[in-house]
Amino acid sequence: MILSSIWRHPIKAHGREELASVLLSAGACLPFDRHWAVAHEAARLAEGWSQCANFSRGAKAPALMAITARLEGEAVTLSHPDRPDLCFRPDDPADLPVFLDWVRPLMPAERAASARIVSAGRGMTDTPFPSVSILSLSSLADLSGRMGTDLSIHRWRGNLWIEGAAPWAEFDMIDREIAIGDAVLRIEDRITRCKATMTNPETGIIDADTLAALQSHYGHRDFGVYATVIRGGEITRGDEVRPC
Repeated sequence: MILSSIWRHPIKAHGREELASVLLSAGACLPFDRHWAVAHEAARLAEGWSQCANFSRGAKAPALMAITARLEGEAVTLSHPDRPDLCFRPDDPADLPVFLDWVRPLMPAERAASARIVSAGRGMTDTPFPSVSILSLSSLADLSGRMGTDLSIHRWRGNLWIEGAAPWAEFDMIDREIAIGDAVLRIEDRITRCKATMTNPETGIIDADTLAALQSHYGHRDFGVYATVIRGGEITRGDEVRPC
């Protein structure tokens, strides 16, 4: 198995960017992955990490799935096929109105509007523990074949994509450790999927019932696994993925 690609999402549900390499730290998310999240006007935030229902996200606002991002220093540049590029600083309150104006046309009118950008000192992943998601290109190819359509990796908003494993072999890795580059990760649990994966990440339009396909073909709605970093170290695209 090899590490095919590395992805981070600087602002939860608001864009993706590819990395050639990254330095993982023990007990932490992938650096600057979900570092920020966009709380909506009905959010009830806890101290630090909060559940995903408090945030604007692709499951409720499909158009967000077509955003790409680029993080440079303190600034994030967002791109979307229906919006002009926006470069702003998520930590700067003065830039918040510009961001809210930019994202407003992408939000459904019946949903709670985006209100503010928050951070928690760790990635605002969907897990209460700092996690890194690992997904398999073989599993994606198997699902794509059964659905009769070529599913993009970006429907799944994963961090690490691996290739060379048997389809769905990642589920057999739960409670085991793997080494990638200089890092060691422990596979913790399956990722149960939401409606965001039904959206085409190029257009932001729902066009494939991935949830029904997972349920009918495999008897579950899981795709990919969550992992924790046990030993930090640099990982690079093309690194071997080895069982420990």
